[in-house]
Amino acid sequence: MAAPHAVDGVEGGSGGPGLDPAHSDGKRPQFGTRFLTDPRQVFQHNAWDNVEWTEEQEECARKKVLENSQPVPSEKQEEYDSRANEFWNDFYTIHENRFFKDRHWLFTEFPELAPQCSLNHGSHPEGPGPTEDGQRGEAVDVPGSSATYRILEVGCGVGNTVFPILKTNNDRGLFVYCCDFSSTAVELVKTNPEYDPERCFAFVHDLSDVEANYPVPDGSLDVIVLIFVLSALHPNKMQASISRLARLLKPGGAMLLRDYGRYDMAQLRFKKGRCLSENFYARGDGTRVYFFTQDELHDMFTEAGLEKVQNLVDRRLQVNRGKQLTMYRVWIQCKYRKALG
Repeated sequence: MAAPHAVDGVEGGSGGPGLDPAHSDGKRPQFGTRFLTDPRQVFQHNAWDNVEWTEEQEECARKKVLENSQPVPSEKQEEYDSRANEFWNDFYTIHENRFFKDRHWLFTEFPELAPQCSLNHGSHPEGPGPTEDGQRGEAVDVPGSSATYRILEVGCGVGNTVFPILKTNNDRGLFVYCCDFSSTAVELVKTNPEYDPERCFAFVHDLSDVEANYPVPDGSLDVIVLIFVLSALHPNKMQASISRLARLLKPGGAMLLRDYGRYDMAQLRFKKGRCLSENFYARGDGTRVYFFTQDELHDMFTEAGLEKVQNLVDRRLQVNRGKQLTMYRVWIQCKYRKALG
């Protein structure tokens, strides 16, 4: 469930440095030179950074969303919920090799995933290795039990984040866990030539099922990554899912999120008959997507007991120079940390 949906367009990143905690309440520090100062030059580049919206543009987007916000009948909503697994498996079967693979922004925005991680690597006692089987209560040795730095990506899709991490980060103490709701996606990860079971463990998991066991114990992960995945859950299940994940973090561990922001181009493209509830939609293939505000995400993370490091909106102007089209993208990026105390 992690990869930005094929119909939603290019996934985003500023291509600049990650935000320093000191700037977490303000705008992103200047990260490049792609600032559109002359509208006549809009088609000179493929994208422009930190594009400010006018009040008129914001109001226009609000009206557009309101026009198409009549929810579909409850029986149709129940179908989208009950068939969610089927829809995502079909999605990955159809789009197996058609994902955007350019995540050059991953390590600049989330240096916690890069080598020589400084978040809390080496400064904490080694977390629990073996986990326990929730049904029998027996100790079981799991992959990565001897690792000193553990990353979990939830909603890994076909591995567009996992494989760059494994390729870039050669830290011998690193182990990466990754899961997805779709068994088709997990199978694609496992059969990828870059999949190394000595350094990675992929498994099927439903993020919204908070009673389901993870293959790692609570308090054992350094980093949890959520890239365009929380938005795929029903809004009613988001808080419990985030709270469950927070329990897996070590003291000082961080949850990293990048997801769709309110009034992103993908939201404005939805026609009537696709709205499930406020800011929550069903795509043509049955998969679902929610569009967040910063405050909504902040409330969820803090309710889960995490402290803010970063919560920013990344507004970009994507340009199709061939078709002379402009598209406004809105993403939200968050980092929230579990207290050391």
